[in-house]
Amino acid sequence: MSRVEQFLSDDEEQEIVQAILEAEKNTSGEIRVHIESHTRLAHFDRAKEVFHVLKMDNTKDANGVLIYVAVNDKKFVIYGDKGIDKVVPEQFWEATRDVIQTHFKSGNYQKGIVAGIQSAGKELESHFPWKHGDQNELSDEVSKG
Repeated sequence: MSRVEQFLSDDEEQEIVQAILEAEKNTSGEIRVHIESHTRLAHFDRAKEVFHVLKMDNTKDANGVLIYVAVNDKKFVIYGDKGIDKVVPEQFWEATRDVIQTHFKSGNYQKGIVAGIQSAGKELESHFPWKHGDQNELSDEVSKG
């Protein structure tokens, strides 16, 4: 079994999906989680690439947020599309990173990812509230590479 497969149990993965569903109830924003073992690229560049591969840059309001994790590298990135990046407070990305990092340092990966999803969801809700007719534009499943 690969380290990516061992990173989260099936139950933990389902808790992450549930957190995404809950966070997206009140916003038109989209949240995805991608987990892979390693990248040769700079982690930010790889997150940007995955964001594009997952078609997160095709949302109506450019308000997608990706939590990217490279398991073997022990690195993660929170990447937001230009729509959300324009409106969130400057310290939002750092505060969300710090919340995730606190959990990761103690080995609580699922809790860290869920905390990041909750943080992103609240911020998305304040800038991109759900409106009648909004549709879930992207899968909520954890993607793996």
